[in-house]
Amino acid sequence: MATAPEIPCAATISFDAAQAIVREGAVPLGLEWVPLAKAGRRILARAAVAQIDSPRRDSAAMDGFAVRSQDLAGEVTRLKLCGESFAGGQTPSPLLPGTAIRISTGAPMPPGADRVVIREYTRVEGGEVIVPRASGKPHVRLRASDFALGTALLAPGTRIDARTMVVAAAADLDRLPVWRRPRLHILTNGDELAPPGRAGANEDAIPDSLSEALLLMARQWGAKPVGASRSGDRIDDLRAAAQLALGEADVIVMVGGASDGTRDRTRAALMPLGLQLLFSGVAMKPGKPLWYGRIGKTHVLGLPGNPTAALTTARLFLAPLICALSGAGFDYALRWCERVLLEDVPAGRERDQFLCGIADEILDGVTIIERQQASAQMMLAQAELLVERRSGAQFAASGTMLRCLRF
Repeated sequence: MATAPEIPCAATISFDAAQAIVREGAVPLGLEWVPLAKAGRRILARAAVAQIDSPRRDSAAMDGFAVRSQDLAGEVTRLKLCGESFAGGQTPSPLLPGTAIRISTGAPMPPGADRVVIREYTRVEGGEVIVPRASGKPHVRLRASDFALGTALLAPGTRIDARTMVVAAAADLDRLPVWRRPRLHILTNGDELAPPGRAGANEDAIPDSLSEALLLMARQWGAKPVGASRSGDRIDDLRAAAQLALGEADVIVMVGGASDGTRDRTRAALMPLGLQLLFSGVAMKPGKPLWYGRIGKTHVLGLPGNPTAALTTARLFLAPLICALSGAGFDYALRWCERVLLEDVPAGRERDQFLCGIADEILDGVTIIERQQASAQMMLAQAELLVERRSGAQFAASGTMLRCLRF
């Protein structure tokens, strides 16, 4: 079995410097065209351009009667009813003086008509429609009044959601140019780990509580999970598992084996595969053992094995990395806001802290959870926010505004 070289885990870099390194190397992966039905939550790489006018013809904005304004001279006018226009139907014949046609919302206007008198303001007697003097809006949607052929409707960088999907479909687009989703593989490390549901059979085992959670987080931020694997502590096994992941992933997340323990061998296992280590150890709490590097074009992020530390660092580094690679931008995942502190908080430590907090939506406030532990798991069910406390932060009394990030 190969031996692991010594790779210390002293906090060698600041939190801000670590984020800057990840940001610098995280660029969109490349453009691909996808069917409209597959474009939801993807990021446009090019503008979405209208292929038709909308509306395609002058059309009625209300149910009623299409008329010529010059025919409505007196207080009440009687016009001969001479036809009907339905939505989806052909353009009617030109409207002759002294006539009107019944028209429904979205139906094409007859040439010569410039107004729709809504149904509620009229009555029909025999073959005539009785119309009051024209007033108010004409209730006509002119051709291309919403958008015209060739108009750029959605800018590059737009995330396709239900609202923008309406616009793309209305523009007669069946495919959209989007940034490729980063393919992601989770590799957890530890002889003691067992799949959830199987740890009970071995008193020395503990459930792997992070793999599925990290896969879920990755999907939520725009990644395409392509695999999850689990390796023991043998350095050869770690290397073999990582080598398999390299063949399919743009991002490999290594969980555990990141500190300076004698069995923490993750980085050493990857060195022969060409790992370029860009930082190892960050002055933050929790998450000091965090590391990041590249193997060729593949991003490799090493997370601590403690659950709260792992999810905290994933939220602060993995989520923005995914967003940057998928075209949304690094800062898309880092929308910090200020909330009022609802209970006193002691002075900060020598490292930047990111504490789990509970949101009060009524007061727009936050309460920091007591007894913060990097290894805690139950606390995560309550944690809605990460609360920033920079190194050397002063005592914060209730009522102080603190920066928070939705967890």
